[in-house]
Amino acid sequence: MINQIPGVEYRFANPGLLEEALTHSSAGSRNYERLEFLGDSVLDLVISHHLLTLYPNAPEGDLSRMRSRLVRADSLKDVATQLKLGEHVHLGSSERKSGGRRRASILGDVLESVFGAIYLDSGYESCQRVILQLFEPLIAALPDVEHLKDPKTRLQEFLQARARPLPVYTLVDESGADHNKTFMVRCALEEGNAASTAAGSSRRKAEQAAAANILEQLLMQGSKA
Repeated sequence: MINQIPGVEYRFANPGLLEEALTHSSAGSRNYERLEFLGDSVLDLVISHHLLTLYPNAPEGDLSRMRSRLVRADSLKDVATQLKLGEHVHLGSSERKSGGRRRASILGDVLESVFGAIYLDSGYESCQRVILQLFEPLIAALPDVEHLKDPKTRLQEFLQARARPLPVYTLVDESGADHNKTFMVRCALEEGNAASTAAGSSRRKAEQAAAANILEQLLMQGSKA
């Protein structure tokens, strides 16, 4: 039974916690799900605390956007992949054959379960140290807060700053099977006749894509003014 994951500067006093953190539900009833539940909360707390320290004057909205970027599924997968965490996960036969060791959802859950296990093994400070060590490159690479805002928010703020009416989003089309739908949405402005139609795997994603197109149009117009 191992008591440490290569790349993680922590050695478990209770290796059984690490064993549980690395076990998928397909491989046993004693698996990482409960530890993942705990680790998810610990990760949020550590990142929130660190951002408050780094940005003492940042408003809540900006802090939330930065935290969301750091704890999103893609970020967790990147950290887990760098650690080659998938090589250590215990999977049932069907999960192994279907590529579970590379699946983003499993890698992210296992990473959070490891954090939960460290918390139970020796407390908050040890967990905080490990998380900040692993997430330091992502924290350092955070883009400007303005670029963390989604296109719909950025478009809305752009228009409000110029006292212009907000855009209107209309569902133009919805096609495909229930498990693989495509949504077509039109975003239109009352002033200037600007409009854009975009597709997405959800209505929200289609709206975001259409809003991004409109915003690009408006910024281009501004640069030519």
